[in-house]
Amino acid sequence: MKQFLTFVLLLVSACTGESNRCYDEHELSEAANRKLRSHYPQPAEPSPAAAADSSYTCPLELYLQKDLPPHLSGRSLSPWRYVTVPLGDSFPSSYTEAQCLCSGCILVPDSPQNQVLLTETHDYNSVPIKQNRVFLRKELCADGKKHHLKPVTIQVAVGCTCVRPKTTS
Repeated sequence: MKQFLTFVLLLVSACTGESNRCYDEHELSEAANRKLRSHYPQPAEPSPAAAADSSYTCPLELYLQKDLPPHLSGRSLSPWRYVTVPLGDSFPSSYTEAQCLCSGCILVPDSPQNQVLLTETHDYNSVPIKQNRVFLRKELCADGKKHHLKPVTIQVAVGCTCVRPKTTS
């Protein structure tokens, strides 16, 4: 009976203690990294090189080049660029998000004279593809000195795709 009670007490403390545990400032970052690794694995962030030379406009000129960029964001018919979004008081403290460069989609039809006729068509729309990601928000504990980590879910755009526009009937 004594062993059973000890087991139940350990189980209850393990289930309830870690989620609202308060951390000193110096142990907060390590606790957040440990929790992210074990409970909320983070996807690899796109390389900054993919966003460095991206423009804010629909890049029709990219499709005139013989060698297209190696990354999907530059070869897509709905191209995107990456922007860094800061998240204050959270772990991680920022994330990379896709931003669609065109409102329509790029059409690359071959003409009879073998010349490429590039157009952005609004018969289709470029829309972001979203993924839910978990971040740990730093919140003040009741003592006013320590912090606990609260999981929050944020929808993050990870790319863009072409879709038929919504129609109303």
